[in-house]
Amino acid sequence: MKTKLLGCCLLVLLFSCKEDSTDKATVDRDIKQYTIEQFMDNEAVGGGSFSADNSSLLITSNRSGINNVYTIPAKGGEMTAITASDSTSIIAESYFPNDNRMLWSADGNGDEIDHLFVRDLDGVVTDITPAKGAKASFYGWSKDEQYLYFGSNKRNPRYFDVYKMSIDDFSSEMIYQDDSGLNFSGMSTDENYFALRKSLNTNDSDLFLYDVKTEEMIKINSYQSKNSFQDFSNDNSKFYYTTDDGSEFSYLMSYDLASQEKQKVLEKSWDIMGSGFTSEGSYRVVYVNEDGKNAIEVVDAQTMKPIDLPDFKDKSITSVGFSNDEKWMRMYVGGSNVPSDLYTYNIETKEQYQLTDVLNDAIDVEDLVTAKVIRFKSFDGVEIPAIYYLPLQASSEKKVPAMVMVHGGPGGQTRQGFNSLIQYMVNHGYAVLAVNNRGSSGYGKTFYQMDDLNHGEKDLQDCVEGKNWLASQTAIDADKIGIIGGSYGGYMTMAALTYTPEEFDVGVNLFGVTNWIRTLKSIPPYWESQRKSLYLELGDPFSVDSVRLKRISPLFHTDKVTKPLIVLQGSQDPRVLQVESDEIVAGVRKNGVPVEYVLFEDEGHGFVKKENQIEAYSSILKFLDTYLKKENEPIDGPPKSTEMEGL
Repeated sequence: MKTKLLGCCLLVLLFSCKEDSTDKATVDRDIKQYTIEQFMDNEAVGGGSFSADNSSLLITSNRSGINNVYTIPAKGGEMTAITASDSTSIIAESYFPNDNRMLWSADGNGDEIDHLFVRDLDGVVTDITPAKGAKASFYGWSKDEQYLYFGSNKRNPRYFDVYKMSIDDFSSEMIYQDDSGLNFSGMSTDENYFALRKSLNTNDSDLFLYDVKTEEMIKINSYQSKNSFQDFSNDNSKFYYTTDDGSEFSYLMSYDLASQEKQKVLEKSWDIMGSGFTSEGSYRVVYVNEDGKNAIEVVDAQTMKPIDLPDFKDKSITSVGFSNDEKWMRMYVGGSNVPSDLYTYNIETKEQYQLTDVLNDAIDVEDLVTAKVIRFKSFDGVEIPAIYYLPLQASSEKKVPAMVMVHGGPGGQTRQGFNSLIQYMVNHGYAVLAVNNRGSSGYGKTFYQMDDLNHGEKDLQDCVEGKNWLASQTAIDADKIGIIGGSYGGYMTMAALTYTPEEFDVGVNLFGVTNWIRTLKSIPPYWESQRKSLYLELGDPFSVDSVRLKRISPLFHTDKVTKPLIVLQGSQDPRVLQVESDEIVAGVRKNGVPVEYVLFEDEGHGFVKKENQIEAYSSILKFLDTYLKKENEPIDGPPKSTEMEGL
């Protein structure tokens, strides 16, 4: 599914010749190699809701091996565990605005059926959205702090209605009923206007304002374009949204609710991904997707002048949030070679506190690799951006194998953030080229639409050209290049091994689509609002498009696969069903090709438990060491099979 990300810019290097290898001083020094356990001992921290008195923050951390909820003092100190799940991932949503009650969300082992839970002051936890089989999402707090808003599909599995719930007795009432697939995007604080979005295709959407009093639906955009709600002004007089109407990239607009006048507010040379006001409207935060990296501005809402923020030198601020009184800001700060740490910053006193140190103490950051943005020409002259990681020990005298990596989506984007799997592979001597093939977001709407109705064709050729670019680099062993990806990237892995069987030497498929007809027919009901958009981009499986969908589905062409393959899958995955991986493994094994299969019974679409991540990533490296780094040898006897189940 096309994504808009919902983390300043590294030097962009345009390569028209061979890449110089790592400098000699780096090559000559010993680069320590780390185990997957050491890499996974890095901590991942997210969120950061301030308590009512600003004394602490409510956050999510995976330090226990899975996401749980913690509190941490706003000026630093020890984390306090609030939840202790060992199976289901729990995500911190927010402190209550006027007391220390806590709100969090959790699904069932990756099934994506999220519920909302409240922990009261006595520690009692209550599921406040208990409808069986219904998905709930937290939308925010009312201006008077007496209610919370949430969306739920409990009335109709296909659509999400908007509810208002009392924070005293948790009684709720529906305040907007959706019967047409209009996605709730936001609401004015006086509850007089709802922002609603209708997906037309994966690149275009209509934006509406619903007037509660008059029941009038006002369409904001005049032409077909990508439009996204951002915020209402604090006085409810203006509505802010981003659009790419008449432009390659999204810019910020305002809409006056009284006069209906539209005005351009801010435009950048890249997509403005998001913009919103702090609780009292004093500051505006702007997120820009600057060549695959978050560029963040915090400006005075009246003057539009940036406020002073701390300087983190070679690291960058990837996310910010404010306390309700606007006196404190929390920030995530990191880079491609170091995971993001949580900081707090007092805007009045300029005091700054580092709350976390998530990089494992056993790992020397000097042994990790900083990403470089490169670009190469594809088969038809289209310029393809990619993010490149070259092992520090690589040189023209010590060539290394490489992997082309493909993101999820379709329509995702590999970004310049820390990735444990990438750093683990690079640390063990594999170069990684993360290709943002045509159809990726972040590079303009023309580029974004280039893969519509030709998946597994031109986008695959971009990946092949990425392999060719790698092969031309002096530090890369051109005879040892594989391909890896998850979800849509997993599909691209299988498409590469199926339709270009001689291009890549191995394939790593993480929960990839292999039968588009089945996948598109089995879309979860809560994706109804985007189903037609997906059909427009990929094809309608109930129409003549099914002919093409079958042609580009690797499952029906497994006889063409000749290179070693590893497949990793979560059995609870509601998007790419386990049967997809079961059948592709069975089909390829018939060719006598080496196939390994790693199955986790307690994971969904992506692996969130550290224990399972360790098994998955170590299996990938062992597979690469066996079939890519070493010379391939004929296999005697039946192909190898490794099937592992999570606890």
